[in-house]
Amino acid sequence: MFSEQTLVARLIWAALLISAAVSLILGRWSLTFVSLATLGLSVAPLFVARWVEVRVPPSFIAAMVIFVGGTLFLGEVFDFYERFWWWDIAMHGGSAVGFGLIGFVLVFMMFQGDRYAAPPWAISLFAFCFAVAIGAAWEVFEFSMDQLLGTNMQKSGLLDTMGDLIVDMIGASLGALTGFAYLKGQQLSGMTGLIAEFVKRNPRFFRRHGTGRKAKRK
Repeated sequence: MFSEQTLVARLIWAALLISAAVSLILGRWSLTFVSLATLGLSVAPLFVARWVEVRVPPSFIAAMVIFVGGTLFLGEVFDFYERFWWWDIAMHGGSAVGFGLIGFVLVFMMFQGDRYAAPPWAISLFAFCFAVAIGAAWEVFEFSMDQLLGTNMQKSGLLDTMGDLIVDMIGASLGALTGFAYLKGQQLSGMTGLIAEFVKRNPRFFRRHGTGRKAKRK
């Protein structure tokens, strides 16, 4: 399970383990907690995928590890959100693209890989809505944490929330457009390859993949 993962993902996991061990020795409990929490959240998709018997491409796992590490560890512990004005944009935009791809894969699985069972624009629209909904739910979570625990996740309040949602919509559009390009047999910056690899690794969920046109002609 871990051996097939990319070098980038394994290096990040090793760094988080080292950070947790060193901070534990030094008695820096908050850093220990964040390090272990980041590690746990970044490896959780592996165990969830194994539980539901889904083979997730290593490149997609690496992207999730980078996102979780960038959001929780670098963003909160090392205050990258304040040091780099573009950090929040990168995190929200990257996650929105990822959730757009996930939304596309989910609805594509519902049709068992039959790319002719529904219009490409309809499947892509679902992917877009799925990603934007996740982004909106995250903003509700940030608001709740600020109100209940006194944190400052929303930073500048309304401006931060609206900026995040706009970036989420742009990222979701890119993810949905990737799915649309895949259905049309086109390439889009290599991201369509992630979808193709997922389909290849999980043939039992896409049994009608490549058969839709024949069925439609009949």
